[in-house]
Amino acid sequence: ILKPSERVPSAALILAELLSEAGLPDGVFSIVNGDHVAVDALLEAPEIKAISFVGSTPVARYVYETATRQGKRCQALGGAKNHMVVMPDADIEQVADALIGAAYGSAGERCMAISVAVPVGQETADRLVEALAPRVRALRIGNGRDNSMEMGPLITAAHRDRVMSYITAGVDQGAALVVDGRRFAAEAGPGFFVGGTLFDHVTPDMSIYQEEIFGPVLSAVRAADFEEAVRLIAGHPFANGTSIYTRDGDAAREFAHRIEVGMVGVNIPIPVPMAFHSFGGWKASLFGDHHMHGMEGVRFYTRLKTVTARWPRSIRAGAEFVMPTLA
Repeated sequence: ILKPSERVPSAALILAELLSEAGLPDGVFSIVNGDHVAVDALLEAPEIKAISFVGSTPVARYVYETATRQGKRCQALGGAKNHMVVMPDADIEQVADALIGAAYGSAGERCMAISVAVPVGQETADRLVEALAPRVRALRIGNGRDNSMEMGPLITAAHRDRVMSYITAGVDQGAALVVDGRRFAAEAGPGFFVGGTLFDHVTPDMSIYQEEIFGPVLSAVRAADFEEAVRLIAGHPFANGTSIYTRDGDAAREFAHRIEVGMVGVNIPIPVPMAFHSFGGWKASLFGDHHMHGMEGVRFYTRLKTVTARWPRSIRAGAEFVMPTLA
């Protein structure tokens, strides 16, 4: 049973139609549309034995606690604040190109979006922001059906207003607003548009750093050295994905080994593995014992059955008081 978000019910219906056309028997795949009432019905239905969820951390926590209280197996993937560490030896032009796609693709409305850039050293930070700013300003924003556009609208008017409120909060809390996406809203035409937004000199106490915005907003948090960058990521409550850009293999190995995040990329902007590998974060980004996809996904959706059998040499064999063996 698939219960899509009530904000985007149509894509799931198209998926069901395609599965039916491909020959999937009726009843194998079902769709339930609705809001929290439908969610609660699924969580409480005794016929349903397992729940898999992707969404915000508050809802993920609610789904996990409610499902497990009902005795169900549950994997609930929550929010994210994915960091990209940029070492001084990185190719800044390559990093800037990677960040544009990672931060602003899908208008930032995806759990693997990079929302925090962590340049190491002041010179690295200055070069990165200088390279990013013209790229962000040049983003083509408009109707998603137009293939020439690079970024479409946000999902609802309420979410657009929420993203804009974060931009205002960042300015009020002292971050340097390098590119203001609010001014692009009117230029893009009617719709829930917010342009690409770039902040510099963001600090860990600011709301634009602490909270998941889920929009086209990238924050640059400057780190003095590699150790400060590692501590910064370790101190964040979310631990979904992170990446590092460097030419130094030793730094990359050290980062991958020490960082407390579920998915790590090296010179890869969005650290999502192929679907046959497991996917998921740590800390407040995942509730449950199993990640998605790969063998972890197989283990989640199946149950282990162990059958122990022995064929005695004679039905008259006497009693034994030891554990059965293969002997």
